[in-house]
Amino acid sequence: MTASSPEAFAVGLSRYLSPEDLARIRALRLGIAGAGGLGSNCAQLLVRSGFADFVIVDHDRIEASNLNRQFYFAHQIGQPKVTGLRDNLLAINPDLRVRALAEKMTPDNIATFFADCQVVIEAFDQPWAKAMLVAHCLGRKTFLVAASGLAGCGDADAIVTHRIRDNFYLVGDLESGIAPDRPPLAPRVAVAAAKQADLVLAFALGRLA
Repeated sequence: MTASSPEAFAVGLSRYLSPEDLARIRALRLGIAGAGGLGSNCAQLLVRSGFADFVIVDHDRIEASNLNRQFYFAHQIGQPKVTGLRDNLLAINPDLRVRALAEKMTPDNIATFFADCQVVIEAFDQPWAKAMLVAHCLGRKTFLVAASGLAGCGDADAIVTHRIRDNFYLVGDLESGIAPDRPPLAPRVAVAAAKQADLVLAFALGRLA
């Protein structure tokens, strides 16, 4: 067993999760809409939790301004976010299935991306895109985790989980939009991304309150 083998990655998880739990986790296909601060950080936490089947959609490229809070590295500047994120996730666990789609999601094509996903993580920056994805997923059997309000710093405890419906959860303070006095910074973004990942894990294990 080499340090980079799938078996090496599985050692840690098997110490904390039963074979049945791992099977439930690995049976789910996850859709991630947006590969920025929320999406990239949430994705790495989900990989470290044992999830292994992803569809990631984002049309942006990695910029230097992303490195303060997103799961990318300086040598990746200029690459499409979805391919950079795919490579970084595979570096954690080489036994992943990652469908990386460098496309812009619109009302006309949204139905084509996550039709075979049991879970969707909303990780867009723009309010209109958030609303579009939520409207598309509501009424379906998809488990949806969205986020709203995570800019600035301090008072990270204000970022909480809101249960909107049985299959729809919203993470954030619902107030702190990005503004000159409320920039997107790593700590609060990471808190929100971690809460999104935690909800998905609890859903997979049947442990949602």
